[in-house]
Amino acid sequence: MSDKSQVVVVGAGVIGLACAYYLERAGYTVTVIDQETAGGACSQSNCGYICPCHVLPLNEPGAIGTSLKSMLRPNGPFKIKPRMDPALWHWLFQFAIRCRHRYMLEAGRALQTILEASMAEYNTLMEREHFDCEWRKQGLLYVLRTAQGFDAQSRTDDLLAREFGIRAKRMNGAELHAMDPGYRNDLAGAFLYQEDASLNPARFTAALRGFLEARGVTLVEHCGLKAIRKQAGKVTALVTGQGELAAAQVVLATGALSPHWQEALELKLPIQPGKGYSITTDQLNGPTYPALLPEHRVGLSPLQNGLRVGSMMEFTGYDSSIPQRRLELLRSSANEYLAQPLATTDGEPWYGWRPMTYDSLPIIGPTPHLSNAFVATGHGMLGMSLAPITGRLIAELVGGGKPHIDPSPYRADRFR
Repeated sequence: MSDKSQVVVVGAGVIGLACAYYLERAGYTVTVIDQETAGGACSQSNCGYICPCHVLPLNEPGAIGTSLKSMLRPNGPFKIKPRMDPALWHWLFQFAIRCRHRYMLEAGRALQTILEASMAEYNTLMEREHFDCEWRKQGLLYVLRTAQGFDAQSRTDDLLAREFGIRAKRMNGAELHAMDPGYRNDLAGAFLYQEDASLNPARFTAALRGFLEARGVTLVEHCGLKAIRKQAGKVTALVTGQGELAAAQVVLATGALSPHWQEALELKLPIQPGKGYSITTDQLNGPTYPALLPEHRVGLSPLQNGLRVGSMMEFTGYDSSIPQRRLELLRSSANEYLAQPLATTDGEPWYGWRPMTYDSLPIIGPTPHLSNAFVATGHGMLGMSLAPITGRLIAELVGGGKPHIDPSPYRADRFR
């Protein structure tokens, strides 16, 4: 093959590793670099949901009011740190003007296409590679504490059925407890989206890494990107903390850090870091079904060696602190639903910066002004769900062929 077969992927999170997987399968020689370690950052300790049912964008009618109410509560799950940041206020304005029913359905259909395609890729991937990553196809619960919350989810479920053909299995509190005694017996009920799945994110990225290294992919950790050299409308080299790297084709998969490179790429990347937290406990007598708890905006993920609780959405910039009060909120929220409460001091804390776009869609595709540069970022809270389809699309686009799904809703130049 020509030198065009040499591809450098910048970023070794789940998106970058998935891109490397599909590029290697397509016959490319791949190098992956990361400023930290492979599978770290936002890919490490998220809830691991693979959720094709999650088609509704964050831009829903009423989202602004709900967010403002949450901000006014001291322990609300949503938070914005007030600061003079024009990019943040532009992002918030663009998000707000899209919180309309028509846009919600439009974006939802774009999300449904890519989510269902990614689920198909996951099924093929797990059958082909047999990755040891706690892959479970038992569905995803939406568990409700109150009758009011159950009624609200009923309306959402009706909308999903009517507009997207997605319908959950409904159950009352007694039926939920009988199916999974890890949940309390006095809850209002639950909705089981049976097509969803889950995995252990750290084990999945570790399996991907091991596979790639065994296939000859070069993975260089602690190798931060410092500059991008360009000439005649092409990237010619990447300047890294470990020296200069020749680049015939480049894929930028740097998550929430992607805006740092928008000037070099001659491309607008309106991404804000949406900070989330989790606690991973060693509690083994908890639920067996993963669940979202919409009334508290918390997720529960049973793992082989414990239980993970994750939540929050904070627009606080690139803040790396883990406030104890946020961890306490995770525990107290989860305990509203668990038959066996979490210990008050138990658990391994974690934070991650989700790469949030204001239109709730990922950014996947070629850059408009550099013929050999591609981006794969902006996946928001769906990075784990969308990793395989992102990798396959990038491999198809790098190869110049016709992608197997329409990539135009996710194109990189849509923010001009």
